[in-house]
Amino acid sequence: PKSLILVIADMARSGPPLVRPFVAELARRLQGQSPALASPLTWIEQRLSETGSTIEDLVQSENQQQAADQASISNSIGSLRFLGAMDWREFVETVSAVEQTLREDAGGVYGQMDFATRDRYRHVVEQVAKRSRLSEMEVAREAIRLARAGGAGNGGTDRAGHVGYYLIDEGLPRLEKTAQSRPSPREALRRLIRRFPLLSYAGTILLLTALLAGSLLTEARDGGLDGWALGLLGVLFLLCASQFAVALVNWLATLLATPHLLPRMDLSLGIPPELRTLVVVPTMLGSAQNVEDLTEALEVRFLANRDNNLHFGLLTDFPDAREETLAEDEPLLRLARRRVEELNEKYRGAGSDAFFLFHRPRRWNSRERLWMGYERKRGKLADLNSFLRGGSSDRFLLVVGETAVLGNVKYVITLDTDTQLPRDSAWQFVGAMAHPLNRARYDQTKQRVLAGYGILQPRVAASLPGANRSRYARLWGSEPGIDPYTRAVSDVYQDLFGEGSFIGKGIYDVDAFEAALGERFPENRILSHDLLEGCYARAGLISDVQL
Repeated sequence: PKSLILVIADMARSGPPLVRPFVAELARRLQGQSPALASPLTWIEQRLSETGSTIEDLVQSENQQQAADQASISNSIGSLRFLGAMDWREFVETVSAVEQTLREDAGGVYGQMDFATRDRYRHVVEQVAKRSRLSEMEVAREAIRLARAGGAGNGGTDRAGHVGYYLIDEGLPRLEKTAQSRPSPREALRRLIRRFPLLSYAGTILLLTALLAGSLLTEARDGGLDGWALGLLGVLFLLCASQFAVALVNWLATLLATPHLLPRMDLSLGIPPELRTLVVVPTMLGSAQNVEDLTEALEVRFLANRDNNLHFGLLTDFPDAREETLAEDEPLLRLARRRVEELNEKYRGAGSDAFFLFHRPRRWNSRERLWMGYERKRGKLADLNSFLRGGSSDRFLLVVGETAVLGNVKYVITLDTDTQLPRDSAWQFVGAMAHPLNRARYDQTKQRVLAGYGILQPRVAASLPGANRSRYARLWGSEPGIDPYTRAVSDVYQDLFGEGSFIGKGIYDVDAFEAALGERFPENRILSHDLLEGCYARAGLISDVQL
């Protein structure tokens, strides 16, 4: 008690502020304790009586304040959860007047595109409106008006009938002229380069090469070098300067040309029957383990991209041989057939077969003096395309699966044996090919695709195990694995020329591919055919889809 009195005296001399939290907590701790501890409460009561308050009043007020704070914090957390769970993209599109106007696009194509493509269209409307006296709504209406006029003038089937033609394609200058909008100087420079891409690209490289090599040769000549030695040094200077010029121009191109994603339809809910697609793996049957690995990989691709209108097949040959048939051929073919039939039985659905096997016999090649698959991979795809378009199946030794549905296949996705097909990447391929601005437009006179794309090439990366298979792979391979942060990458050819480089893995339109390449190449003359196919069928790069 003596110590307690001293403590109370010290507290009284210090004059603590008798605020609600202090009084409530002190009262809670002292109530129900020893009678000797009643003195502090008595002292507090006396102090509070001077202000007309009591301990009970302050405790009640503090409890009410805590209850109010808890309710406020609870509401705040609930609001944050609601904001996190809300689909803001859907909300913005619901209240956007520009969005509702663009959805008046003929045929309803705009509303069927994915969000990234619609967002790009809206941003173009915004940019045009900023440089014009018209509002964004008026610019959007002008784009719709031009699209309707373009569609009516071409029977409603031309690219000009889609609103995107006047927002991100060749019709944009016409929309800007109508809206009295002028592009910025930087944008004008970009368009000038895109208008003359070959002259801009190759001309700049040649100019830089000439300037660098010329300056070095001048220095060498001034140093007393002449004759054949000067000529030899000039050749070396040209080689070195050209390499530097190419690297510099490629770097400048990435600064001037902004990479854009190819427009795409949203097929995340399923590929429609009119866009039925076949995924094939051109490969060889070399051993029983090889067959097991091929069918297992085919099943993995199927599980990652299940769709009633997406089919998977192996397009196979036997290895080259001195004889037409070998003893091990028949067992391998029976094993492959059994494994494909087992997959069809395992995943039997309401629709048709999902798995197929197309196997070709060996044919005598007088130039190579071997029995081999005709024209190797190129021949496989050519025979498959012919079969899909009603050609005879005589080119195949064995076809497994109900092939009646394959007559409606519009696109083919071709992969290498070791190429993975990541989850949900197939519908992104098909969605990009199906967009009106990407549809191939074949020119009968020039016998090649002049607009749109007959082939789309995805971005290819090394897998984590594949990056360490050899020293060569470690030295020259790119960063392994899937990059979750990069959506679009810059590619000089796609950004400047509007075309990419086909490297044998991607999706192609069967009709456009056959029209541009059918019976075009001579036999036994072309080994690396991918780049040539990309030139005639016009290949584009889908940088946001990765294999």
